[in-house]
Amino acid sequence: MPTFTQVVLLTDTDGRARFREESLALDQGTPQSALTRLMPSGGFQLRQSPTGFRSSFHCTTEPQWVFILQGQMEISLQDGSSRIFKPGEHFYSADTLPNGQSFDAQVHGHWSRQVGPEALVTLFVLG
Repeated sequence: MPTFTQVVLLTDTDGRARFREESLALDQGTPQSALTRLMPSGGFQLRQSPTGFRSSFHCTTEPQWVFILQGQMEISLQDGSSRIFKPGEHFYSADTLPNGQSFDAQVHGHWSRQVGPEALVTLFVLG
């Protein structure tokens, strides 16, 4: 059975953001058009970030899919690791603040930035 690789940005048990890859079964549809199960969503937003954009460390407020439509987006974690996502790529952002904790910019979250000569255009789909 074919699968779809979902890149997940999550909060690990130590409160720090991590990347993980998960396989989603493409067990719906037909052999010519394999689909995942239908997943709920709660709306979407489009965002444009100019060249030079860089956020500070933050957590995702609500789990959401992030699809890169134009430009490149770098996501960096507290441990210094990072990934660059290009047009057509995506990740599921679920690095929310652990229950009962106050945000600590030395421990929690990730930062993002626009990379390259093009403005960054992203689609956020609440999951």
